[in-house]
Amino acid sequence: MAEDEHRDKHRQRVLKGATILTGVTNSEVKCTVRNMHAGGAELKVSPDARVPDEFLLYVPVDGIAYKAVVRWRREDRIGVMFAGTEPKPSWHYG
Repeated sequence: MAEDEHRDKHRQRVLKGATILTGVTNSEVKCTVRNMHAGGAELKVSPDARVPDEFLLYVPVDGIAYKAVVRWRREDRIGVMFAGTEPKPSWHYG
């Protein structure tokens, strides 16, 4: 089965720059949002990036920090589910 057949919502293709905010000593990982919908997204990250199972995903063009929970990982891609939103952390300069 194709990946799309497992989804209950269609994800809109986008190319948005974003930052994974881990909260560990204010650590940041740059990424690209490849597609998303209200419930989640697919992210492209560096293959050697260390991304925890839960983090804030800050998308500057949306002005939103999404609480993200990792659902799957494949090479340089991560699928996340959104568990709410938060204001942009004050320590993030982007």
